[in-house]
Amino acid sequence: MWGNVIIAGTFALPLAGLAILLLARLRRRAGHPAPLRTALADVGVVVGTAPWVWMILTPSNRPSSVDLVPFQELLALADSPFDVLFVQVGGNLLVFAALGALLPVRTAALASVARVAAVAAACSILVETLQHVLRLGRVSSIDDVIVNTAGAVLAALVTRRWWASRISARTVPR
Repeated sequence: MWGNVIIAGTFALPLAGLAILLLARLRRRAGHPAPLRTALADVGVVVGTAPWVWMILTPSNRPSSVDLVPFQELLALADSPFDVLFVQVGGNLLVFAALGALLPVRTAALASVARVAAVAAACSILVETLQHVLRLGRVSSIDDVIVNTAGAVLAALVTRRWWASRISARTVPR
């Protein structure tokens, strides 16, 4: 089911490398204070997040549903076989991990756990809402929002030593 995503992601990696080099070069010419750092972060967020969002927004043949009771779906997963639990929780932790890891590296304006959590939660709510509105045959769940946000926060904490301290959103030329 996810073969197309894996193939596209594999072919996208060399293009991502090229995009990083070109973006860094353009930013260097524009006098950007951290051209390579921000190019890596920008492309990394896209390349690290897009495949997961593609998977989440892939239609299934099941009926759509909404689960707004926190931890209900996670508690139900606790009785599942380990491989199902691992894929469901692990996958949801990774959905916005690149976003959480790289946004604070990108700019000091987002270099806080609370801001990363807010951005990740907003993105996750958007994706869950799209699942429901587009009637993709998926479960739109508050638990997914919680776990997606937790994954972004954990990833942000892993990259904390590289967070931007001087790159302000206000001083960066567009």
